[in-house]
Amino acid sequence: MAAENVRAQETRTRPRSPLDRYFEITARGSTVKQELRGGVVAFVAMAYIVVLNPLILGGSPDVEGTSLDFAQLTAVTGLVAGVVTVLFGVVARLPFALAAGLGMNSFLAVSVVQDVTWAEAMGLVIVNGVIIVLLGATGVRTAIFHAVPAQLKTAITVGIGLFIAFIGFVNSGFVTRTAEGPPVQLGQGGSITSLPTLVFVFALLLIGVLVVRRVPGGILIGMAVATVLAIVVQAFARLGTVGDPVNPDPGGWNLSAPEMPSQVVALPDFGLLGAFDLFGSLERIGLLSAVMLVFTLLFTNFFDAMGTMTGLARNAGLSTADGTFPRIRQAFIVEGIGAIGGGAASASSNTVFVDSAAGVAEGARTGLAACVTGALFLASTFFAPLIGVIPMEAGAAALVVVGAMMVVQIQEINMSSFRVSLPVFLTIVSMPLTYSIANGIGVGFISWALIHTLTGKAREVHWLLWVVSAGFLLYFTRDGISALFGT
Repeated sequence: MAAENVRAQETRTRPRSPLDRYFEITARGSTVKQELRGGVVAFVAMAYIVVLNPLILGGSPDVEGTSLDFAQLTAVTGLVAGVVTVLFGVVARLPFALAAGLGMNSFLAVSVVQDVTWAEAMGLVIVNGVIIVLLGATGVRTAIFHAVPAQLKTAITVGIGLFIAFIGFVNSGFVTRTAEGPPVQLGQGGSITSLPTLVFVFALLLIGVLVVRRVPGGILIGMAVATVLAIVVQAFARLGTVGDPVNPDPGGWNLSAPEMPSQVVALPDFGLLGAFDLFGSLERIGLLSAVMLVFTLLFTNFFDAMGTMTGLARNAGLSTADGTFPRIRQAFIVEGIGAIGGGAASASSNTVFVDSAAGVAEGARTGLAACVTGALFLASTFFAPLIGVIPMEAGAAALVVVGAMMVVQIQEINMSSFRVSLPVFLTIVSMPLTYSIANGIGVGFISWALIHTLTGKAREVHWLLWVVSAGFLLYFTRDGISALFGT
C-alpha cells in the first residue's frame, strides 16, 4: 500500500508536457488553468497603468516646454510592459509582472524634466538600467540580497502588504488627504459619500467572501462584477473624475469613468521608440548633477524591485528559509532590462509591479502566468479604449485583500528582542507612511545596523549591509548634498 501511495504521488507531481517541465507548473503545485487565471488577474489589477502612466508623463512639459504625446505614451506603455513581462516569465520563470514604476515616472515628471529634456531624461533611465543589469549579472545584487537578515526580509513582505493595501484605500477614495489636520481621513470630510468608493467597498467585501470560501477565480470574479456594477452606476449617475483638469468631480471616479468606449480597437502609434538622448544631460546640467539623478533612479529602482520580488516570492511560497527564490540572478537581470527598455521607448523604467500580487493570490506560481499577463499588455496596445473601462476602484479592492494576505506573515518574525523588533517595525511602517518600498528598506537597513552595533552585536551585521546603509544615507540626504555643491 505504501508503495502504491508513493507511485500515485509521483504520478501527480510528474510533468505532463514540455510546457509543464519548462515552467515547473506541476512541481510548484499549480496547473495550466491556474496559471492562466492568475495571469489574467494580474493584468486586470495592473491595467490602470496603461492609462495612468501617460497621464503622469504626458502632463509635464520638459525644460524646453516639450510634452510627450498621450496616444504614443499609451502605446509604448503597453508595449514595453508586455515585452519585458513575457521575457521575465520565460527567463526568470516567476509569476511577476513588470510595468512602468509609479515612483520612477513621477520622479521623472516632477523633478528630472525640470532640468533636462524628455529625451535626455530617458537617457538617464537607460544608464540606470545598464548599471542594474551589470549589478545583477556580476552577482553584486544577489550578494546584497543574501546580506539582508531573514527578519528584515519578512518585514519587507509585511510592509509591502500594508503599502499595497494603503494604495488600494487611496486609489478608491476610501482614504483621502485633508487640507488641515491629520494627513489622511476617511472618505471626504471623514465620511464615505461617493458612489465610486461604495463600489470599492462592495468589491472588497465580495472578493473577501469569495476568497474565504475558496472560490476558484474569486479575485477575478469580484473585480469583474465590480466593473459591471461600476458601468451601471455610471450610466445613471454620469459622474466625472477626481483629476479632471477642466472640471474635477470630488465625488467622481479616481482615474477614468467606466463607460463603454465609442471604439474598441485603435491602431497604436509607436513614434516614441528610440526617442532618447543617452548623454545629452551631461552637457546640459553637468556631470555631478547627472550622477545624482542616476543615483536617485538607481536606488529607487534597485531596492523597490528587490523588496517587491522578496515579498511576492514569499507570498507565492517560492522562497526558502533565507528568503532566496528560484532563478534570482536571472530575475534581477531581466528587471534591469526593463529599465533599459522603458527608457528606450520613453515609457519610463519598467520594474516588477507590486500589483501583480493579485495574480499570485489567485494561484499564479510560475512564469507562464507572467507570459499571459505580458501577452495581454501587448494586446492592450490595440485595445487601449477598452482597457479604460476597468475602474481603478475594482483593482483597488483586490490590492487591499492581497495586502491582508501578505501582512499575515508577520507571525513568522520572532520579535522577543527589541533589537530586532524596532528595525522590523520601522521597515514595516515606513513603506506605507512614506509611500515608498525603497524608503522602508533603507530605514530598516540603517536602523538594524546602528542598533545592533550600539548594543554590542556589531559582528551580526554583514559588511555589505553597512555599505548599502551608507548608500541609503546619501540617498536620503541627496537634496541637501546637491544644494551644498550648488547642483
